[in-house]
Amino acid sequence: MKIVLQKLIASSGICSRHEAEKMILSGRVILNNKTAKLGARADETDEIMVDHKKLVFKNNFIYIKLHKPAGYVCTTATFPGEKNIFSLLTTKKVLSIVGRLDKESEGLVILTDDGDLAYHLTHPKYGVKKVYVVTLSHDIGTDKTDPKKRIIDLIAKMKKGVNIGLGDGVVRAEQVKHLRGRTFEVVLGEGKKRQIRRMFRRLNCHVSRLVRVRIGSLSIGGVRRGEWKYISKEEVAKLREFSQEIRERGEKNKNQKTNFKTKFKIKRTSRS
Repeated sequence: MKIVLQKLIASSGICSRHEAEKMILSGRVILNNKTAKLGARADETDEIMVDHKKLVFKNNFIYIKLHKPAGYVCTTATFPGEKNIFSLLTTKKVLSIVGRLDKESEGLVILTDDGDLAYHLTHPKYGVKKVYVVTLSHDIGTDKTDPKKRIIDLIAKMKKGVNIGLGDGVVRAEQVKHLRGRTFEVVLGEGKKRQIRRMFRRLNCHVSRLVRVRIGSLSIGGVRRGEWKYISKEEVAKLREFSQEIRERGEKNKNQKTNFKTKFKIKRTSRS
């Protein structure tokens, strides 16, 4: 079955779906001897050239879960004096980063050459939930403030929405739970740059440690800080199943919005 070209290119593992769209728009993709256009459909029987090289499809993708330590950057580029997460790996394969973390944060990062899966786990429109354990540098509350009341108030504000500024506006946490003392569990569906740290800062709290423990159906369990392991076949299957579910949910929501707009348009037309 033919699918949209950018999705097919991503499934080859050379890039993400978003990057494939850019390649097509910039004229770098040739489909059956013609410059490809965004929205074209193809399958593996078609001849596809990317940057003058024939696209080769493979099924043996690499899936890695890495426990990122603090002090390492999440980027495919290298900078003098910077410690890069890829220096922790033994493989030299070109891999996409699923769930980047800022330099001082720790925890789960997925690395894969499966571009289609990476796209569905990272694109904001799918809202894949990521779970973090956050430790603050100071106790909640003061001598004049009841700590329990302060915690309840802080959680309510995090869930309602906090204006983090810098053009990002109001953002919210899907879920917030007080675990113990200065430690909270925070769940995000869509993350802005350093969102959790900035949210707490706006509420006069400083994050001393932030660890991501889960992305979608995959947890960091079994991987110590600074180490990595190949994701098991069972875990990959769950990720794919999870990816398919959020994809179908996204399509369903899209259709519902389209139907609503159509009905609204019909009503307005009938009134005029």
